[in-house]
Amino acid sequence: MRTHHCYCSSSSSTVSLASSPPKLQDSLSYSRAYWVSRSVIAWNVDAVGGSCFLYSSSSAALTIAETGIEGYDLNIELERYDQRLPENVRDKFPHIRDYKAFKVPTALDPKTILKDQLAVAFFDANGQCISVTGLQLPGVLDDLFSYTGPLGAIFSNKAVSLFLWAPTAQEVRALIYSGPSGGEALEIVQLKESDGVWSVNGPRSWEGCYYVYEVSVYHPSTLKIEKCIANDPYARGLSGDGKRTFLANLDSDALKPQAWGNLADEKPEIADFSDVSIYELHIRDFSVNDPTVHPEVRGGYLAFTSQDSNGVLHLKKLSDAGLTHIHLLPAFQFADVDDEKDKWKFVDMEMLKSLPPDSAEQQEYITAIQDEDGYNWGYNPVLWGVPKGSYATDPNGPCRIMEFRKMVQALNRLGLRVVLDVVYNHLHGSGPIADNSVLDKIVPGYYLRRNADGFIENSTCVNNTASEHFMVDRLIVDDLLNWACNYKIDGFRFDLMGHMMKSTMMRAKSLLRNLSRDKDEVDGSSIFMYGEGWDFGEVANNGRGINASQFNLAGSGIGSFNDRIRDALLGGSPFGHPLQQGFLTGLSLQPNGHDHGTEANAAHTLAVSKDHIQVGMAANLKDFVLTNCDGQEVKGSEVLTYGGSPVGYASQPVETINYVSAHDNETLFDIISLKTPMEISVDERCRINHLATSVIALSQGVPFFHCGDEILRSKSMDRDSYNSGDWFNRLDFSYSSNNWGVGLPPKGKNENSWPIIKPRLASPLFKPQKSHILSALENFQNLLRIRYSSILLRLRTANAIQERVRFHNTGVSQIPGVIVMSIEDGHEGVAGLSQLDPMYSYIVVVINVCPTEISFASPVLRGKALQLHPVQMMSTENSTYDPSLGCFWVPSRTAAVFVEPR
Repeated sequence: MRTHHCYCSSSSSTVSLASSPPKLQDSLSYSRAYWVSRSVIAWNVDAVGGSCFLYSSSSAALTIAETGIEGYDLNIELERYDQRLPENVRDKFPHIRDYKAFKVPTALDPKTILKDQLAVAFFDANGQCISVTGLQLPGVLDDLFSYTGPLGAIFSNKAVSLFLWAPTAQEVRALIYSGPSGGEALEIVQLKESDGVWSVNGPRSWEGCYYVYEVSVYHPSTLKIEKCIANDPYARGLSGDGKRTFLANLDSDALKPQAWGNLADEKPEIADFSDVSIYELHIRDFSVNDPTVHPEVRGGYLAFTSQDSNGVLHLKKLSDAGLTHIHLLPAFQFADVDDEKDKWKFVDMEMLKSLPPDSAEQQEYITAIQDEDGYNWGYNPVLWGVPKGSYATDPNGPCRIMEFRKMVQALNRLGLRVVLDVVYNHLHGSGPIADNSVLDKIVPGYYLRRNADGFIENSTCVNNTASEHFMVDRLIVDDLLNWACNYKIDGFRFDLMGHMMKSTMMRAKSLLRNLSRDKDEVDGSSIFMYGEGWDFGEVANNGRGINASQFNLAGSGIGSFNDRIRDALLGGSPFGHPLQQGFLTGLSLQPNGHDHGTEANAAHTLAVSKDHIQVGMAANLKDFVLTNCDGQEVKGSEVLTYGGSPVGYASQPVETINYVSAHDNETLFDIISLKTPMEISVDERCRINHLATSVIALSQGVPFFHCGDEILRSKSMDRDSYNSGDWFNRLDFSYSSNNWGVGLPPKGKNENSWPIIKPRLASPLFKPQKSHILSALENFQNLLRIRYSSILLRLRTANAIQERVRFHNTGVSQIPGVIVMSIEDGHEGVAGLSQLDPMYSYIVVVINVCPTEISFASPVLRGKALQLHPVQMMSTENSTYDPSLGCFWVPSRTAAVFVEPR
């Protein structure tokens, strides 16, 4: 299931043309034929007999006349190929596997015309032209120009060399500037081409200068030879206005913090990826509202180096409790936030504070400037390989490089590894003119995935990229290596990972894994990869090749987000009715007035949701066997979602990222406040918030937490705060406020729910006090301490989980709303189980989501010497166990952990 923010851009191609068949004179605007290899063109032209011709024009002068195509420099007849497209072509382009094949004559060297405007035309037996179209070229470009040599700026002792892959370009020049903006070019140098790669050697004095490429190239979106001004796709630095590439030598000692080369030895150890726990954080959110951070660095990289700030002390608390990884939302160069801070607009925060909690005025002030302020999540990439300038104290020169490195170093020294959120599935800009277009200016029509008419696919929001193409795959993998080697990033989270090919992910994993401390100053074996494995759009069901979806990644060791456990816990889905209740939010047990069908139907949905959660707590393993609510023994893959897909999809525990909230959609506290009945107390909502994080923290697999889950964070019920400014996204690490009730959330994505939201924001009974926030934080730290107190809560293999994890209170006679999970370790009297934990031989986790205390007795657990976990003994937890009865008593809305000490 896709859960994603969407930012539409006016730079996308005119897809409306694709909705109706073109008139012949408009046909050149379409590219319905594919030049798939040196010798084969594929076209689904509807014709029998007749003949097909290929045309080219180096000046883009092709026009359509009654007799066919005019204005060409060359036309050549193609040979009809009566067999299917070659197998390798069908594998690479499965969406055109049934197209007709036409052979290019061996006498034609394709390299001589691939820089031209190209078209094919089909004529019937009477010589009448019946169909014309342009060509999509990625297949033949991959066949002829796949390249593995140097790209970007390469620094040697005496020279700075530039390399650019641009096989369809007619001319490439580099304009070298002394400064980031203004002034005449110091030099304009002509690059020379060899097999599609343009290069030039310049003096060492270029280091620290800026440059752009001027690329003369045919662009299919305009049907013209365009002179495009573009940054280097392999840029490692930028000017503050983002319009020039900065010539930065990342190996220079001047760009490295002190002891940077020793960071691999300072990083916190990670014995196994099953030990990973992830905390998702936006760089600006972290400190922009923190008065204990120096004003010049608030909202930026250096805030993480402020050792005594509220935010850093908060992270230290989490690290000390066991948290391992900080996941940073996009920090590469993205659009919609100007890097030059003097261009930002601001709102008077004190004035906003004076407005009522359910007022629509706050969002009006925020949305009026939302595209001109300093805020955006950053899922709108421009250049993947450069740190975002708005987070640096100076966006020009090397400052952003140095400060990003200092941030990573500071987080590692806090005991936290750093994950970078990467967005390779789309680009913000396209076309020959747009400021944010880069790749589509240099090799038009290659980097961006196109539909059957030749227009850019937009299922990821805008400008989908095509990792099935060789040089796109290469650019992505090179970029990951850049971040791993040059910035010592410890993990990568892939946005809409399912839109990438599995082969790209596996190649990236292999090359990252091969990085070594001796050679690269990086331990590649400790770099963790995970992402959104949603399967939709043109890539669904392997429509463009085997994609990196949840199901396809089984066995890969790459994690994907488990939306099943999220939806079962909270209720419905992010796209359903906001009042749809789930296992945690009162379904059947404490109705909120929403129509959930009959009582029997609601009770059955509750039981099915529990099955989904139990599969998730067993790491969402497809082969894990459990007893379902109907009393049947089933595998995780045989438990089905409401859409009919298997719940279990993983082969290894690290392939499941269990979560209940993320930056997308409402915060955990907000969604609980939406779905629970209006009349329950804020104390109860806080308990449910803690219960949600408890399920995630106590599950097998990798737990993932949205920053603020642990302090009841609210965004005033905003379901998509990507552009909602600092006001709706505020974090308060002084723990005075959770940001509840700061006005109705922005109209665009929330207006339909305003009638539900307004009375909740207006009620003072929904707002937590500081005591609630502090209690939530302590509870969260305790959860982490419990998780890391025993390896039994972090089992390494699917086999270990199947052997040791059991669910009780299952089948048709179960107590509704109660999960009982046991984990058994090897001890005397148990044959075949090895001993993993030196302290505990048995663990029982009881989750009670009921609004009342429950008791549960199990003959299997009778006689166990179980006691409340020491961490919970020190808290106010008062769950109990009677060994003579095998009976547990657990208060309402409580997660209790019992252990059997050795």
